[in-house]
Amino acid sequence: MGGGRRSVAAERGVGPLLPERQSTSSMSSPAASNGRHHQMASSSLESGEGTRKRFNWKAPAIVLVFELLESIAFSGVALNLVVYLATVLHGTVAFNAAHVDTWNGTTFIVPVIGAFLADSYWGKYRTILASIAFYLIGLVLLTVSAAVPSLRPATACPMGTVCPPASKTQFSVFFAALYLTSIGTGGVKSALLPFGAEQYDDDSDRPELKQRFFSWFFAAINLGIFIAGTLISWLQQNVAWALGFGVGTACLLVAAVAFVAGTPWYRVQLPAGSPLRDIVRVLVVAFRKRGLSLERENGAAVPLHELDAAAAAAADGDKDGKASSDAGQRLARTKGLRCLDKAAVVVADGRGKEGPWALCTVSEVEGVKILVRMLPIWATCVLYAASLGQMTTTFIQQGMVMDTTLGGRFKVPVASLVSVEVVFMLLWVLLHDAAVIPLARRATGRPGGLTQLQRMGVGRFLIVVALATAALVERRRLRAVHGGGGPMSIAWQVPQFVLVAGSDVFCGIAQLEFFYGEAPAEMRSICSAFSFLALSLGFYVNSLVVTLVAAVTGRPGWLAPDLNAGHLDYYFWLWTVISVANLLLYMVLAARYTPKQVVAAVDDDSSPPRSSSSTDG
Repeated sequence: MGGGRRSVAAERGVGPLLPERQSTSSMSSPAASNGRHHQMASSSLESGEGTRKRFNWKAPAIVLVFELLESIAFSGVALNLVVYLATVLHGTVAFNAAHVDTWNGTTFIVPVIGAFLADSYWGKYRTILASIAFYLIGLVLLTVSAAVPSLRPATACPMGTVCPPASKTQFSVFFAALYLTSIGTGGVKSALLPFGAEQYDDDSDRPELKQRFFSWFFAAINLGIFIAGTLISWLQQNVAWALGFGVGTACLLVAAVAFVAGTPWYRVQLPAGSPLRDIVRVLVVAFRKRGLSLERENGAAVPLHELDAAAAAAADGDKDGKASSDAGQRLARTKGLRCLDKAAVVVADGRGKEGPWALCTVSEVEGVKILVRMLPIWATCVLYAASLGQMTTTFIQQGMVMDTTLGGRFKVPVASLVSVEVVFMLLWVLLHDAAVIPLARRATGRPGGLTQLQRMGVGRFLIVVALATAALVERRRLRAVHGGGGPMSIAWQVPQFVLVAGSDVFCGIAQLEFFYGEAPAEMRSICSAFSFLALSLGFYVNSLVVTLVAAVTGRPGWLAPDLNAGHLDYYFWLWTVISVANLLLYMVLAARYTPKQVVAAVDDDSSPPRSSSSTDG
């Protein structure tokens, strides 16, 4: 499930919500220029007043249906990919694991690029349309490669046997289809959720509507994974691979038609520029002022620039003169990284005499500091994602050499346990809400029970236990095989999938909340993308480890083509050790982490400032 989550990127602009076909004249407004964000927002409001659309429930409903069908299409490829490579294209264990991880890594790095394009140039609507085109071409080509005999080996390769691999042409066609699909789904991941959420942006008086949309969106993702892991996987392995891929293609085609048909009901927000500009500006100004001192000769601190409440409201483009709750946040100055503080040093006689590339606010400087401080935590997320990636690669390969029949009749698709993990997640959520949080609330006195960092730590601990469990199961399986017994039942894999589900509940959601909540309001899109980037790099790390293990252990090695002749248990123990080291490093970093401090003095200058941490709940 780690790979199935979509991060919620905060919308920075408050520009007009226009149909895409009406936005051409607005593209030349300051929203498309290199001006400051408050200039972009106010200019958009002036150019688009009176053209906003009223909320129509059909718009988010279409987005939810699209996500359900897209999740079925994507999961129908992703969940059984390693099985297809092994049985149809005759790839080796190491080859299959490495290519699945590389593809997954690409799939989850594309959303970072897509988010930049959607926010800065194309807008979400056009990004989704362009992504659908790549998506459909990739799925159609994938279906054709599975249906046309000349594009795949003539016979299937039973597990435990070595068969001649597919030809270069067959592999080329397949991987071309696969990476076109990756571009398509990555683009959709970057834009669909925030596009659906912005349909509610005018209904700030009823925030529960948007909260309900997020809940249904999450349910659509998981329902799609469950359907793909059961129905689509069964069709692929028991009827025809081409039929399974074809059903996924049909689902996406229906989703695309519905999405285009809903265009008249959409509110489409114009791109408001990239927040990367603010980060670069702080770094440039700090470098230019590197020779300045933060203290005067008498030891007093030099004045640092910060907007007052009225100026902050104006900068956010609020015509009523009141700052919004997000954009009005002021960040308290913190110790450390003093070189960046120099970007806020006032050197002119008046504050207004220095331009945006000569002077930054304390909040802008603190925003960059937050990014720097989150990077070590983010690095542990990469290794966590690599550990979690075993669920869609080596766990499935382990299940492929186990007895997949239950009750003597029903044959369980190997990838179905990944779908059943959705059910395990729901059970963990019930346990989390009914027992863990109430107990933690009593023990800590916090309303949320556990902080985000603590929940992330629990998730990292559970993945250690899951990998150790997988190693013990594999050792027992090898002993049974070498002792002359029959294959173990695939039901032995249930405990490790249950533990992975628990890890995902504690860590996966808390990780998204951490990167979104810790970020300054104007940098939330960048920080939300950290989760996708961590997933992507985690898959690449996994691929690198597979390649190194295959090279070091030789032949047959730990990841032998015939797993009965290898030592997959040693590989699981290796990842257990890596995960333990990652957990210990995380505990040190989390203990030293300084949370974001918000000075809550925005609308009323007479009220005393107070600070709050975003990770307390």
